[in-house]
Amino acid sequence: MPPDLKSAGIRDVTCGADVTIVEPSNVYRCTLGDDCFVGPFVEIQAGVVIGARTRVQSHAFICELVTIGEDCFISHGAMFINDSFSGGGPARGDRTRWGHTRIGNNVSIGTNATIMPVSICDDVVVGAGAVVTKDITEPGFYVGNPARRMEH
Repeated sequence: MPPDLKSAGIRDVTCGADVTIVEPSNVYRCTLGDDCFVGPFVEIQAGVVIGARTRVQSHAFICELVTIGEDCFISHGAMFINDSFSGGGPARGDRTRWGHTRIGNNVSIGTNATIMPVSICDDVVVGAGAVVTKDITEPGFYVGNPARRMEH
């Protein structure tokens, strides 16, 4: 029996002025603000809202229920998660168990960082490979697994 093939593509995207999306990407039913850039091999799922002048670099994954502010930088391979397996395993399509993520303005997410369902305030840098498991309410640099604020 042949497989059920689904095509990746760019469809039903609400875009502000001067948006760039590099193919191949799978970007659908989301909103991208003015001057956004989306690199190749990125997936941005339905309902995501990304603010003006935000850059999403290659191989990033931004799942449903994510809002990203203005002037942000999402680096290569960053992963956003909406299912935290709170019931001991995957929600298996039960979206009522998924969590929301809100990223403030002027936030940089480092290469291969993982962002669980959290809120991150404005003016935060999340280091490469960091795993953000709790809300970040104070500006600063956050690194490690789980991510912790660096003291200067």
